Amino acid sequence: MVDGKPMRVLVIEDEVRMLELLQKGLYESGYTVMTASDGETGLATALAHEFDAILLDIGLPCRDGHSVAQALRERKRATPILMVTAHDAEDDIIRGLDLGADDYMTKPFSFPELIARLQSITRPQRAESTIKIEAADLVVDPVRHLVTRGDASVELTRTEFALLGRLVRSAGNCVSRQSLTECIWGADPEVSPGALDVLVSALRRKLDAPFKHKLIRTVRGEGYALRVQPASAGRTD
Repeated sequence: MVDGKPMRVLVIEDEVRMLELLQKGLYESGYTVMTASDGETGLATALAHEFDAILLDIGLPCRDGHSVAQALRERKRATPILMVTAHDAEDDIIRGLDLGADDYMTKPFSFPELIARLQSITRPQRAESTIKIEAADLVVDPVRHLVTRGDASVELTRTEFALLGRLVRSAGNCVSRQSLTECIWGADPEVSPGALDVLVSALRRKLDAPFKHKLIRTVRGEGYALRVQPASAGRTD
């Protein structure tokens, strides 16, 4: 529910049976649902109407899901996007996140997981602080959801921002995998263990890859940490 009204979801999926099942399940869960079975129609529908979330398959006819997500973000549409792929290929998933998807799921998935993911990307991110947070050359504004490194602005999705926010609030200390997972998706047992690693990889591509000094550190067997000082030259992990 959003402001007392059913959430409006656009499902863009070309498999007829899957589309029918998703439409029926979401409707029975209290969602208002519109559907499209190809990328061109899905993009046109997303631009013509207001939605609270878009469930977007990658392998679509006419225009694939990556192209749809990119077109929506280029048109400044901020509707949360949950991308669905039949292939558990990290590069494919990260590309979707880089193009503006807020989260992803791989087929097959359970319906409880779908609902949990939709709730995660559509719930407001409540800032725990109204003060800008700094770590090394990183500045995070939790009120305006702005991130900068040095003089460069870093564009993040909702889930990436939630992940970074959790790391920043514990800068210098390791944050456990469980804590990070629950921060982003809630205490949902359906979330696959690899989901966090893919999200961290996507965040690193935006936050670390363009810069000499890397801030996100892997604490093997435990979790991740944000450096309060840049890593020394030549060191990677």
